Amino acid sequence: MKISIIGGGIGGLTTAIALKQKGFEVEIFEQYKEIKKAGSGINLAINAMQIYKRLGIYDEIASLGSYTNALFISDEKFNILSEIKLLKTEQEFKTKAFAIHRAVLHTILVNKLDGVKIHLNKKLKSLSQTNNEVIFDFEDGTTYSSNILIGADGIHSVVRKSIIDNTELRMAKQVCWRGIVKTAISNKYETELNELWGKGKRFGFVKINKNEVYWYALTNYKIDYKVEFSNANLEELFSNFSPVVKQIISKTEKRNIIFNEMMDLKPMSSWHHKNVCLIGDASHATTPNLGQGACQAIETAFVIAECLSTENNINLAFEKLEKIRKKNVKKVINTSWIVGKIAHLNNRIGIFLRNNIMKLIPKKITEKQSTSLYKLNY
Repeated sequence: MKISIIGGGIGGLTTAIALKQKGFEVEIFEQYKEIKKAGSGINLAINAMQIYKRLGIYDEIASLGSYTNALFISDEKFNILSEIKLLKTEQEFKTKAFAIHRAVLHTILVNKLDGVKIHLNKKLKSLSQTNNEVIFDFEDGTTYSSNILIGADGIHSVVRKSIIDNTELRMAKQVCWRGIVKTAISNKYETELNELWGKGKRFGFVKINKNEVYWYALTNYKIDYKVEFSNANLEELFSNFSPVVKQIISKTEKRNIIFNEMMDLKPMSSWHHKNVCLIGDASHATTPNLGQGACQAIETAFVIAECLSTENNINLAFEKLEKIRKKNVKKVINTSWIVGKIAHLNNRIGIFLRNNIMKLIPKKITEKQSTSLYKLNY
């Protein structure tokens, strides 16, 4: 059985690895001229690292990434509001969390795909299905066919638009800058992911190797973010935050900063139609507030391979995938949306109440919530 994957991002590459290990014939179609190696970092939480352990990739990621054993949320002056220590969770799942450069992770994944054909510069135009075949056309005029097509082509998925009507992208009314910088930060932050919440904005950072720090900065927008932030000065925008924030921003090369609008995909009733199925951001895009976008894609990548290897009927395999994954994914999407709104409160009274309530929540509760997020139900 031949399986084609549209999209060579983390979800698509992980799917290909999992399918290859199950003995399937796999190929990947990527719209860019090379496998895109984004200039940002990624936090691989314990749930994602459990998958990579099952796929035999854990040790390589651990050797090239940066170990993260604690998550801290503070106000803009670094007064701690909430903390999650991961030691107990690590012991329970026998797995650790790591932050890593996305380009490094991409390289690791591609290197595991020896023998898998990766077609580059292939932007999907349309697709059609017969009972046993999917035929798909690209903008360069080429046409291919496959027994199964998996859409891993992101939040603006062409595959999704081809098989499912009435999907809805939800704008969070927030924008995000992301960057990587070579700078020395205090040893205190060596194994921590820190996020600072201010008035309608926040800043997060984590080490991704010995010399580099990955950071992200978000703020609300009112009407048109392109106009409102066309000439944004980040140092000025975050001037009331801790000096650590200014240090990180000031040392980052401006041309390497990535700028995006934040959105998610309203949970859908189905991810598949006949022999076509969606994974990752194409089926369950989430805002980044829980650090779970790529992690959820990695989980779905593994499960779809498991389902296709244990079910002879393709539709039953896809239904099994949805039964295993949809409930958890929906919870992540909705929780992340709520967290994003709470983090970006603009009202000083609301911020005061938020900060003080967060300080009162027992650590056991926050750690328990974290553990439930990392538990795999398959």
